[in-house]
Amino acid sequence: MPERTHPQGQLVIQIVAMPADTNANGDIFGGWLVSYMDMGAGIAAKRRARSRAVTVAIDSLTFIKPVSVGDTVSFYAELLKVGRTSMQFSIEVWTLAINAEHNEKAAQGLFTFVAIDDSGKPHPVDR
Repeated sequence: MPERTHPQGQLVIQIVAMPADTNANGDIFGGWLVSYMDMGAGIAAKRRARSRAVTVAIDSLTFIKPVSVGDTVSFYAELLKVGRTSMQFSIEVWTLAINAEHNEKAAQGLFTFVAIDDSGKPHPVDR
């Protein structure tokens, strides 16, 4: 099966990778990428639940290619499942280098969130 050439889901964050975001090898630090993946999924979860939502699990995470300083990094969220209080999102990370013609997929993951009320207690997503 050929690799897709475009992202799935809704664009939730777009940012340029900066030198301060690098690891000791000069690539963008994986933890930086994961934190933006979590924020992007959190944005989508908050929109879907119309309330606060918290991360309860990172069900899978795969780094596909390094991200470089100067790349435009785009995070796409797609809702996969809705439970009573939970939501599972696929998050894809796509990069565009300054001299590139096409985006490349750099990472993907599955994140699960729970909708919560103002007291921090789970509540139904659909209410």
